[in-house]
Amino acid sequence: MLKFELKKESAEFKGGEQCRARLGAITTDHGKIETPIFMPVGTVGSVKALSVEDLAHCKAQIILGNTYHLYLRPGMDVIEYMKGLHDFIRWNKPILTDSGGYQFFSLAKLAKFSDEGVAFQSHIDGSRHVFSPEKAIDIQMILGSDIMMSLDWCIGYPANEREVMAALNKTTQWAKRGFEFWRQKGSVNNLFGIVQGGMFKSLRSLSAGQLKEIDFPGFAIGGLSVGEPKDLMYEMADHTLPLLPRHKPRYIMGVGTPEDLVELTFMGCDMFDCVMPTRNARNGQLFTSRGTMNISNARYRLDKAPPDAECNCYTCANYSRSYLRHLYKSREILSYRLNTIHNIYYYMNLMEKMREAIKNDRFFEFRQAFYLKRQSDPREFDSE
Repeated sequence: MLKFELKKESAEFKGGEQCRARLGAITTDHGKIETPIFMPVGTVGSVKALSVEDLAHCKAQIILGNTYHLYLRPGMDVIEYMKGLHDFIRWNKPILTDSGGYQFFSLAKLAKFSDEGVAFQSHIDGSRHVFSPEKAIDIQMILGSDIMMSLDWCIGYPANEREVMAALNKTTQWAKRGFEFWRQKGSVNNLFGIVQGGMFKSLRSLSAGQLKEIDFPGFAIGGLSVGEPKDLMYEMADHTLPLLPRHKPRYIMGVGTPEDLVELTFMGCDMFDCVMPTRNARNGQLFTSRGTMNISNARYRLDKAPPDAECNCYTCANYSRSYLRHLYKSREILSYRLNTIHNIYYYMNLMEKMREAIKNDRFFEFRQAFYLKRQSDPREFDSE
């Protein structure tokens, strides 16, 4: 069973702002996770372009897999035969699996929602399937993930209050059914509930209150970063995070620019995931201490410097911007691996620095330095 230790809560207050950042540790059957933490996304059992050895080098503590995609391919018969996802992918640290709710949102034309669950057609071969709250839990138990997510109805932006309320009611009903099924199965692994409510504070409060009545080991905030303006996303997160139980992990799903991680950690979030570091790496965008670098730019053609002089990743320790640009322009497969190693390492290192700042009551100072560096002379960023 999951154990969450809340080690420290920030007491910093400056300029009328209260820092609510938290330092904690989640203990699972596959190891301990120091929080706040970012989880690299391995949708189909692979963080794209990386081996588990690469992930270990990047100091990843936990990765995310997706129930919808793994259910369709390779299928539960394969996972069960291979004795679970950990053995299948040779990853011996914690895994969190999403329930598929976001995939039903993003593939809405293929999904139909009802009291029973979600009926959908496979985006792979058109075959028809139904996910009930119970089936979503059952599949995740076969996967053997350390943290499982309840089936939810993720609704996009914009949406009116009536539409959001319908999705919220379904999410709560499914949460209760999934939780009861999980209890009947012996409370295997750990199940998190997902708060919905769109961009309405009253509905976010309602959803959080309903889910708190269910004794989940942890809680997530879903339905953010679904097309809304950034300031509205922050407003909803800032409103909802304090509503969640203090002594349980708080997870904001699918949100993840470096700035998002800093601001949402400041507000009191413990866990994050996003495809951004891996997807952007494949598109030639590298995250650095001074901002985002587009490695395809001509200015890097004869640049001997590493992507980020402050980074200790394998890529920065061994390769120049010139070579990385050449690989990317040539569409060499190695480009994806080296860029992704750097981006994942950057995210892990950013979280480590935030944990250290919280520990030493210096988060305001860290936050200010984080943004000041991004406003430095771009000529310094372009060439070391």
